[in-house]
This record gives sequence, structure tokens and C-alpha cells, in this order.
Amino acid sequence: MIEPAFRPRVTLSWRQRAVRGARPALHDQPTLTPVPGADESELVARLCAGDELAFAELVERYHPSMVRVASAFTPNRSVAEEAVQDAWIGVIRGVCRFEGRSSLKTWIFRILVNRAKTAGTREPRTVELGTGDDLGGDRFSAGGAWADPPVPWTDEVVDRIVAPEVAALVREAIAQLPDLQRQVVTLRDVEGLSSADVREMLDLSEGNQRVLLHRGRTRVRAALEKAMREKG
Repeated sequence: MIEPAFRPRVTLSWRQRAVRGARPALHDQPTLTPVPGADESELVARLCAGDELAFAELVERYHPSMVRVASAFTPNRSVAEEAVQDAWIGVIRGVCRFEGRSSLKTWIFRILVNRAKTAGTREPRTVELGTGDDLGGDRFSAGGAWADPPVPWTDEVVDRIVAPEVAALVREAIAQLPDLQRQVVTLRDVEGLSSADVREMLDLSEGNQRVLLHRGRTRVRAALEKAMREKG
């Protein structure tokens, strides 16, 4: 793609409004076509210079994922969206201090998780689903490893449930997980963050995270296996 010869600078736009405390609403985001695939250091430099195209690219890259992650901590989509907007403010204010010790995505998600935790504490989820120990609790050793590994099912799923149905089932199953399981599965399996990053974000030990991840995966797997049986 040929980059535009002219890139507008920000006057009293998204960056200054964010610094002054205003949420960068969706209609405030640039409508210009972002330049895809920019290197992170270049992107950060452009953001610090007030380049609206850089902010548009950042939003295009991460906003949908951020809403998914925030939804794992908050009671509904509306609260999740508010947490994401607050996170964008934190990103805009702090991006010039980003030192590259982690990926830009991980840095953004750390900000987001902190905002989402606060929002979730303010407005907790209203449905308590238990600890999740009733599903496959005896399938794990004390260290969190499989004691009774599940039977492979992916080939059968492809044959018996079409991909969109599988995706919908997975989303629904993740949404029904107990809080910490839902958060760990979302960050690890949906967004692909590392074990170390997730432990830091959620303040978990390695063993606790492993158990939560296994149990969350077991619940999701159980939901898919149940759907397969019903379709069989």
C-alpha cells in the first residue's frame, strides 16, 4: 500500500481530549484509512507525534479484542465498553513512556485488565456459577496436570458441527465459566497471551493459573461434547 503523502496532526482532537480526561468515543476516532502492519516502535513514535492514522491503526488492531477481554471481567457489554474507553485514555496518556519491555499488545492489555477489574468490582456479575470443581475436578493432579486426559474430539466436531456453531458454543461456554476461569481462558486461549503475562495481570501463581486454565478448558470441552451428543 502506498502511504499517504500527508498525515494530519492533532489539534484539539482525540489525544488532547484524552489527556484532559474525556473519553475518546467511537465517533471521535479517525475515519481515515489506517496504514496496516507498522512496526511497533514506528507506531509508538507516530502516536507520540499525535498522528491520527496511528491511533486509527491501533484501534483497528486491538479494539475488538479489548472488548472481549473486558467482557471477561464485567457484567455486560456496556460496562465492558466503558472499561475499554477508559483503557484507551490510559494508553494515549502513557504511550510515550512505553519502553518496549513487552509487546505493545501486552502493555495495552495490562492497562485494560486493571480498568476492567475496577469496573467489574463496581458492577459485579449478578449470576454466581460456583467454583467449577464439579466438572472434571478429579481429572487433574495436585499440580494441575491431566490425571484423565480427555478423548480427542476435533475431527468429530468438523464432521458433525459446522465451524460457526462451534465458535458460538465456545463463546457461550467461556461466558458461563466462573470468573477466574473465564479470565484465564480468555487471555490465554482467545487472545494468546503468555502464561507469565497472565499470571502477572491476574496476580496468580503458576500452579493456580494452570489449574484454572485446565478446568476452564474442560468446561468448554464438555459443552462441545454435549452438543455433539445431542446432534448425534
